Amino acid sequence: MPALPPDVDVRRSRRRLRTVTAYREGDRTVVLIPARFTAAQEQEWVRRMLARLSAQDRRRRPGDADLAARAVELSRRYLGGLAQPASVTWAANQNSRWGSCTPADRSIRLSTRLQGMPAWVIDYVLVHELAHLIEQGHGPRFWRLLEAYPRTERARGFLEGFAAARQLPITEGEPLESEPPTPSEAEAQTEPAS
Repeated sequence: MPALPPDVDVRRSRRRLRTVTAYREGDRTVVLIPARFTAAQEQEWVRRMLARLSAQDRRRRPGDADLAARAVELSRRYLGGLAQPASVTWAANQNSRWGSCTPADRSIRLSTRLQGMPAWVIDYVLVHELAHLIEQGHGPRFWRLLEAYPRTERARGFLEGFAAARQLPITEGEPLESEPPTPSEAEAQTEPAS
């Protein structure tokens, strides 16, 4: 039987009866399994959960080619295909903007600060920048274009809340580092067949 990757921790629990859960904890992957699992079941479920987490990572942190393909799809779906970007890339030097667009060369850049945010938030920023290929300013016509994207207000609120939270001062007595992450919506969870 093949050995587990060195960055994977398998934790068995007698209280866990049916579910298998996997999540990232720093640079490690934690897989929680029922204590009754055989070694073969453990191997199979670790393999499955690593594949699911990898797919989730690709969705949450798409590469430049994925961004470009997503932009084409969003333009088709929400802007009637009118916005046709020549390039869509991640940019690490955008610290005060979520995205930018240069209509002259039809290039779009998204801040790497968006990586890991929900896909619908990234989609909103893409639609926003795509709309600039049609309407350069932020006038009424621009905002009418964005109305086609159903999560515009929700995404704007998410980004405003994220930006505001980063500005909050640390108060006296508050720890500088938070507790390790617990399994949350970012975890992959499933029930194995009995």
